[in-house]
Amino acid sequence: MITKYALLALAALSLTACGPTPQEETAAEPVPVPHLTQPVFQTGVLENRSPDTCHAAQYASALGQPATIIPTLGIADPVNVIEWRGIEPQEYNSHRVVFRLDPKGNIFNIDCG
Repeated sequence: MITKYALLALAALSLTACGPTPQEETAAEPVPVPHLTQPVFQTGVLENRSPDTCHAAQYASALGQPATIIPTLGIADPVNVIEWRGIEPQEYNSHRVVFRLDPKGNIFNIDCG
């Protein structure tokens, strides 16, 4: 009977050794550097994108700010907020302002799409 408990304790102890070390748990992801994406010009069968059709440059002051500032910017065009590693819609709208957020919920990129 005692042998069973000793084996269970030994198994539990060996499993705890497989867990992450405190250094691994505190390792943080790198935070992206704020920037504005350059306009994309495409030719051929794909839709041409005009430079800054959504006037993203006028919202550059919001870079580095929390996402809660977006409703206060008074944007009349459509807006899309993409969370860190979030899913982005694939349909392109040249007048839609796209705000991309970093892991902390701050705006790190603004462009059209």
